[in-house]
Amino acid sequence: MTTSSQDKSDFQALTERLDTLISLISRAVPPAPEIPDFAAADAFVWSAGTSSLTPVARVNRIDISLLQGVDRARNQLVENTRRFAKGFAANNVLLWGARGMGKSSLVKSVHAFINREFADKGDATRLKLVEIHREDIETLPELMSALKQAPHHTILFCDDLSFDNDDTSYKSLKAALDGGIEGRPDNVLFYATSNRRHLLPRDMIENERSTAINPGEAVEEKVSLSDRFGLWLGFHKCSQDDYLDMINAYAGHFELEIEPAELRSKALEWATTRGSRSGRVAFQFIQDLAGQLGKHLKN
Repeated sequence: MTTSSQDKSDFQALTERLDTLISLISRAVPPAPEIPDFAAADAFVWSAGTSSLTPVARVNRIDISLLQGVDRARNQLVENTRRFAKGFAANNVLLWGARGMGKSSLVKSVHAFINREFADKGDATRLKLVEIHREDIETLPELMSALKQAPHHTILFCDDLSFDNDDTSYKSLKAALDGGIEGRPDNVLFYATSNRRHLLPRDMIENERSTAINPGEAVEEKVSLSDRFGLWLGFHKCSQDDYLDMINAYAGHFELEIEPAELRSKALEWATTRGSRSGRVAFQFIQDLAGQLGKHLKN
């Protein structure tokens, strides 16, 4: 074999090894998230595994007028969201409290309400809603980095956010909400719902208080997560009157033909058998009633 042939063979072998190395590195390092076609939809779901945003053609939500008994929280969230959509200062929001009282429904309804408000005024500005799942919170900095390049204002939404005893991903959330050295992107806001005011179980906080060398500092480090949310909106168990207001609003909206006295009686019986009153219980009753009347619930 000539020297030239030997050199060519060595070069080919080196090239193959480099190709193999590049392939291994490509598999080890996740691809940079692609900026999606934001014109495709107003809402998206973050897929952490593929670092991509999937458009949602039809969002599962109800009209904001149907949310009863949460007037104060609704008004505050609408105003905060409206300011953000206009490019003014606004806060990250934590919606916390009793289950089934419309926390996640309110976020989705306010998003639609604000976009409709802009459209009615002939403004082309569209507010985007991106949902990130609880288990993908550690990828939040990556998602924020991608969204800061987007031409739209975006609400990042995480439903039923909470952390367990051995879960340390809350630290990723703290860093993302603070924004690190760069600060949080001006076009991104974070909304979360939770049954827990401090997002962490009480026994986790109490355990830190009882076992840490400096109990005060240990507890502060845990509960400081919720402090990253500038606006706290509390949701509490509804009264019977609020529950019946929800029932009447749903029945009127879906045009369910039933006598008011019978509607009241059936609704109260339903709440009694469930052992609770909430917006979720009210809607479940309406679904059952619509089925009895042979009607579909139009979206």
